[in-house]
Amino acid sequence: MSTESFPMTWLDRAYDAYVRSSHVVSAQQLSTLSPVGQRPTLGKYIGQLRQRRHFIWADARAKALGSQRGTLLGNAWLIVKPMLDALVFFIIFGLLLQTSRGIENFIGYLIIGVTLFPPLQRAITGGGQVIKNGRNMIRGFSFPRAVLPISYTLRSAIDTLPPLAAVLLLVMILPPHAWPTWHWLLVAPIFLLQMMFSLGLTFFAARITTLFPDMRNIWPFLTQFWFYGSGVFFSYERFINHPAMLAFMDVNPGYLILTMYRNCILYSTMPDVRSWVMLLAWSLGTAALGFVFFWAKEVSYGVER
Repeated sequence: MSTESFPMTWLDRAYDAYVRSSHVVSAQQLSTLSPVGQRPTLGKYIGQLRQRRHFIWADARAKALGSQRGTLLGNAWLIVKPMLDALVFFIIFGLLLQTSRGIENFIGYLIIGVTLFPPLQRAITGGGQVIKNGRNMIRGFSFPRAVLPISYTLRSAIDTLPPLAAVLLLVMILPPHAWPTWHWLLVAPIFLLQMMFSLGLTFFAARITTLFPDMRNIWPFLTQFWFYGSGVFFSYERFINHPAMLAFMDVNPGYLILTMYRNCILYSTMPDVRSWVMLLAWSLGTAALGFVFFWAKEVSYGVER
């Protein structure tokens, strides 16, 4: 016998009404919907990042100081490696090539350059890998992708603190000695501006590498040129006599950062106003432009390539 011959009970009618009403969406509900995968506005994007600030900090802390796990000396390599690098450069460039002539406290000069410039290189080489390394997280969760570059930069900042402390200790121990003065307090704002500049570099490198994966192999060569061209183990004035070229080299942010560190730590000299303005412009400008540059391609970072 057909089921249509049985009259509907009140329970059947209630269930049928519920099913029909559950498929009805009001105009107000429709207005709150947004397309899946659409890039949020810049203001909303910043708000989403702010909501995840605790996760960003926790992720950075969890991964910090972990690059040497599994080695015998562990995190001691964070300090030992820059010192070994400084020793190699001192023998090659200081003793054999005599680039130390005319530089006061060349040992301290070299240690600061070899220790505090590589974080800028890693902002580019490591920054180019953050989207690739975070691919599993991108697949599994919905979140603003800028979380990854910001977390990476915070992790890099934490990793740089032990070598920075070692630099301050070594310039006191090794002759000619550099003793602490109030100028050493200026190391903190220089460090913060350096990390802000590094964040901008990471934003740029992350987007460019995502669009052009071959850049992962090119960044190390470009940053090596930058390393050797930033006065890490020599002074420009000794090799360049052309005023225009000197002025051009002087705006190099890598050289500017190292010079400001050296003035404060080694020579007890406060960097001039021009240096502060230039570093502030490089840091804020690179961070702001890099953030917008990265945000503009937000929806492309989850696309499989």
